[in-house]
Amino acid sequence: MTKAEVVNEISERTGVEKAVVQETVESFFKVVKGSLVKGENVYFRGFGSFVVQRRAQKIARNISKNTQITIPAHNIPKFKPAKTFVEKVKKG
Repeated sequence: MTKAEVVNEISERTGVEKAVVQETVESFFKVVKGSLVKGENVYFRGFGSFVVQRRAQKIARNISKNTQITIPAHNIPKFKPAKTFVEKVKKG
């Protein structure tokens, strides 16, 4: 399902104009991204959590040049679904 399809679905279910729903969805994404950039996790009970995960420094190989490179420690965004959400998806 694409973002446009989500906007259409919400608009149909709520009766709110698509433009308003589009702006709301965009604002939601901006808030979540901004929080994660600041290192703050975002929690939605019954749905899941958007969290910042720290990746440790590691040594990797450049196979074309046969050299070692160091990948520095860095943060990555991660979504962790709630247990109730996972159970509903498993049941189909």
